[in-house]
Amino acid sequence: MIFPDAPVTLTPEQIVQFNQHLSQVRHDINGSLANLAAVGELIRLRPETAGKYADQLTTQPQRIAALIRQFSAEWEALAGIKRE
Repeated sequence: MIFPDAPVTLTPEQIVQFNQHLSQVRHDINGSLANLAAVGELIRLRPETAGKYADQLTTQPQRIAALIRQFSAEWEALAGIKRE
């Protein structure tokens, strides 16, 4: 990674917008984690339903990873960080 060699200045509007985006990402990740916890509990209580919920178990972690990748890319762009 190549980091800026000078201070990075963000406008108050950029900070507000970035904080709102961070709040949304946190909300979305917490929602996905809650779904995973609920599915795990359902499967624990009724193991025969595992097949029914298998898709949730595989898609939620991918969704979380995608949210983090997107957020990281936006942060890097805002902060002037470049990937080599």
